[in-house]
Amino acid sequence: MFRFEDPIYLYLLILIPILVLMQFWMVYQQKKRLRRFGDINLVRELMPNVSRHRPRVKFILLIAALALMIVMLARPQMGTKINHEKRTGIETIIAMDISNSMLAEDVAPSRLDRAKMMVENLVDHFTNDKIGLIVFAGDAFVQLPITSDYVSAKMFLSNIDPSMIDVQGTDLAAAIKMATNSFTQEQGIGKAIIVITDGEDHEGGALEAAREAKDKGMRVFVLGIGSPKGAPIPIGGGNDYIKDETGQTVMSALNEDMCKQVAEAGGGAYIHVENNSNAQEQLNAELDKLSKKETAVTIYSDFDEQFQAVAILVMLLLIIEICILEVRNPHLSKLHLFSRNKPMMLLLLLLAATLNVQAQSDRDFVRKGNRQFRAGNYAEAETSYRKALERNDRNPQAIYNLGNALLMQRKDSAAIQQFQSAAKLEQNPYRRAQAYHNIGTVCQTLKMYGDAIEAYKEALRNNPRDNETRYNLELCKRQQKQQKQQQQPQQNNKDKKDDKQKQQKQENNKQKQDKQKQQQQQQQQKPQMSKENAEQLLNAAMQEEKNTQQRIKKAQQQHQQKRRLQKNW
Repeated sequence: MFRFEDPIYLYLLILIPILVLMQFWMVYQQKKRLRRFGDINLVRELMPNVSRHRPRVKFILLIAALALMIVMLARPQMGTKINHEKRTGIETIIAMDISNSMLAEDVAPSRLDRAKMMVENLVDHFTNDKIGLIVFAGDAFVQLPITSDYVSAKMFLSNIDPSMIDVQGTDLAAAIKMATNSFTQEQGIGKAIIVITDGEDHEGGALEAAREAKDKGMRVFVLGIGSPKGAPIPIGGGNDYIKDETGQTVMSALNEDMCKQVAEAGGGAYIHVENNSNAQEQLNAELDKLSKKETAVTIYSDFDEQFQAVAILVMLLLIIEICILEVRNPHLSKLHLFSRNKPMMLLLLLLAATLNVQAQSDRDFVRKGNRQFRAGNYAEAETSYRKALERNDRNPQAIYNLGNALLMQRKDSAAIQQFQSAAKLEQNPYRRAQAYHNIGTVCQTLKMYGDAIEAYKEALRNNPRDNETRYNLELCKRQQKQQKQQQQPQQNNKDKKDDKQKQQKQENNKQKQDKQKQQQQQQQQKPQMSKENAEQLLNAAMQEEKNTQQRIKKAQQQHQQKRRLQKNW
């Protein structure tokens, strides 16, 4: 991130247009005085060594130097500085629910935004502690490995959105298990898992995962966010809401019982989050009770001074201005450095040099990320690439490399998004083809053969000579064909099973009708049947019908269990 430590000095830049207007006025007055001597062209011929363009170039250089000096006074800062320190604190992994139900607005401004605010306040409260971030919905992945870099934690926090995970739902067990395996190997230090969710657990197994975490010396705290009364889930920030298969609006309610059971199983506490700071204070108090231990950590300072580069540019401009004389040099008269178009060329060269110095910052972070990636530090490489994108969010190489770093951490959905963005921004067809090739590789691994085939085709359009992509395309087509062949017998078996159930139902109905006809015939043949015999026959018929209904209901339940319906919130 780039910033000015003292931005108030930037108001001095208003002097630049004032000085430019004053210069124009002085040049106009000078020309006016020259006209008093006679024709302006004749006067210029009488002064052959006087240049019209040199004073302009000198003035532009001075103005540029003045502007850079003002920028230097504002203290530009960017970059990171690594320090190794010993700190006494705890380790905390935050598992944040980012399913679609977290978009409900029963807590202002929304459940997800309120959760982000709480995490940000928690990070501000930390001083010597380590923090990690996990996001989950129907699946879970590590957004930020455990670290003491609070700047990176806030940066990753701001990018969290439900679209990061394609599989919707709420799998608390997966989040708790991943958090359990994300701590360091330090012994004797307090370890806390903070789960922020609305408690709509669609998968189950959360209680067992919380007990396992407790057995390993970790405490599970659950922050229940939302209202038990429920609220609709907006779509796209508009007035439309998510509906179920019957067309009814889905009401997402906080499941406090589930949250309390998970917190109790994990040896922690349940805290209800409302539109006040009570939950934040309770959480801070609970975390303060955990045991702390001294650990060695790597600290990244927020900002580093960058005025040195600006100072070098100022010195360069002043040296050039001093070397340029106001009169023509007879030894350099053949070069015509200050003809009509040359001053503008010099200005453009200086501007390009300035932009090049500024652009080096994001390239430096890309190079740093590349070194970390080659060393196998994929999480640190991801952080470096994201910092490069903070300085230039349209750097396709940084986006592509970020996708590779995410891919190595098995964050497949996030990696595909980065590759798609890189392909849109990349102008080089060979690098664009590589981005589409990687998309195809990820989709092929996930058995999404249709998407993989389209990505490989797009890669070949940009680089028809890529034999590896061509081979993967043919292999993917065969795998897609095999997948369809495997699905066909399953569909046939399902149809046969349905036909068998229908046939069984028809046979049961036929048996029932035959039974009724026999009873009617018996009643007609024996009009003097006793009351006891009639009741026995009636009870037998009712029992047979009850058994038939139970068999039909059991078959339907088995059929429904095999075609489980997944929720999308």
